[in-house]
Amino acid sequence: MNQLQTLDYAAILLYMVMVSGIGLYLGRYVKNINDYFKGGNSVSWVANGISNFMTMFSTSIFVAYAGIAYTHGLVALSVIWCSVPPSIFAAMVLAKRWQRAGIMSPVEFLETRFNAPVRQILSWGGVGFKVLDEMIKLYALGLFVATATQIPLETAILSCGIVVLLYTVAGGLWAVVVTDVVQFIILGLATIILLPLSLHAAGGISNMQQQLPEHLTFTNGPKGQPIYLMVYYVMVLIKYCGNWAFMQRFYSAETEADARKTGWLSASLFLLFPIVFLLPAIAARVIIPDLQDPEMAYVSVCLKLLPQGLMGLMISAMFAATMSTLSAEYNVTASVVTSDIYQRLFKPQASSKELLWVGRLSTIGLGLLVTIGALYVGGFGGAFEANKLFTGLFAIPMVIPLVFGILMRKPNPTGAIGAVVGGIAVGLVLNGYSGLKWEIATLIEILVCFLIFWGSGFLKNQSQAYHQRVSAFFAKLEHPIVAVKASAENDMHPILQRLYAVALASTGALFVILGMPSVAVYSGKMAIAVGVICLCTAIFLFKYRKKTKASALVLKNE
Repeated sequence: MNQLQTLDYAAILLYMVMVSGIGLYLGRYVKNINDYFKGGNSVSWVANGISNFMTMFSTSIFVAYAGIAYTHGLVALSVIWCSVPPSIFAAMVLAKRWQRAGIMSPVEFLETRFNAPVRQILSWGGVGFKVLDEMIKLYALGLFVATATQIPLETAILSCGIVVLLYTVAGGLWAVVVTDVVQFIILGLATIILLPLSLHAAGGISNMQQQLPEHLTFTNGPKGQPIYLMVYYVMVLIKYCGNWAFMQRFYSAETEADARKTGWLSASLFLLFPIVFLLPAIAARVIIPDLQDPEMAYVSVCLKLLPQGLMGLMISAMFAATMSTLSAEYNVTASVVTSDIYQRLFKPQASSKELLWVGRLSTIGLGLLVTIGALYVGGFGGAFEANKLFTGLFAIPMVIPLVFGILMRKPNPTGAIGAVVGGIAVGLVLNGYSGLKWEIATLIEILVCFLIFWGSGFLKNQSQAYHQRVSAFFAKLEHPIVAVKASAENDMHPILQRLYAVALASTGALFVILGMPSVAVYSGKMAIAVGVICLCTAIFLFKYRKKTKASALVLKNE
């Protein structure tokens, strides 16, 4: 198995410079808090859908899920496809509600729907949980980078943390979305190069069927059991629909129609792309049958098959997945700190400029806290155990009021708070009882939280003012909002199109240059080919942008 070479480190460095540059460039166009946290509602549904896809998975797809694919085969797809139903449900049911709520942050509507204490409990508790969750993700990212590049873990954590913070704090949601699109392109192209290489090295699908017949079924192993999959799908459906960054992609869309398209595109990407991502990990079982750590299957097959330079791009693409998640979480968590805590509690009359500064300072504070905390996650028993502990205790209870509060009219503030407190209490009890299977414990926690929340709807002790407020809130959700077209001077589409074109051209040039030293082999030829495709697409975008700009000038003069 090969090691990373100088050209690989150069590719990683160039990638870091590119994503940082995008954030710094977009920072000059962020004028107010709406730009910073909602992208001025000018993010296209294509970019939002891609960003949502990139945000909802991390390096774990190349580590944990790759380990499942290596050990048990296609069942990894059965597990990872749990991301499809939340996107479909959001597109069909939730997207229009989040749009019509007219929110700046994901928890803002809770005060109108329930009361101020519910909003504050879920704001403060949610920020605390997000910080813990992001520490774990950054630790896992640092561990992955350290293992792949042989640099010290602390250096990997600090480097990744600083890069993510740099482009997020400058450009806000625009930087998050644009870098997500760029990272998606690099990730997709690098994986497409690896897929035929790994299948060829494994002797093709037919040889894999002969050697690993059980690996090519969707129910192999303990995670393929119906009860496990059912509970896992229900948990992910609730968790994703209450995920702040997931919600942000929908309420930041330009129109309700765009919000729905965001969901459908996300669902399509979640359905199709995991096939491309995980097949190399299954092929690795044939290529490297004696791998000691199954979770390193993807990295190992990359190191074995990819030439220098392309391996660096693949490593960049792999940790880009978690960088996308972290940047999105930083931005949306800062929106809660700014809107729901600072403005609501301390300075209701704060100016837009002041709130923008608070948003940026909140992002810096959160990023530094997460980066420093990630250095100590190992003390909790590593990333997996820490994630299992914190998710079991907080994730489900915190999102029940957020998801069902916008769907159900009858549950009241007592039920919202009771679901959080009761869920955490049940989580503590179940976490301390090792004899219970994970799926049973999770199902119990979900049922307890939901029953407490739903049961509160039968209590009739709420004031008349509360009922009037809630009725007005749900009446608002029944009426579609009228889309307002951005003025020419505030329209970000031409700027974003130019940036996408430049990013595509840079990515294409990067693939061509890094493929040149390996032009004699198939992988080098493929790298050059996809690079040329990127360059041609960039040229098309440049020409399309000029044509659109010329048409806009004609309409303006008329």
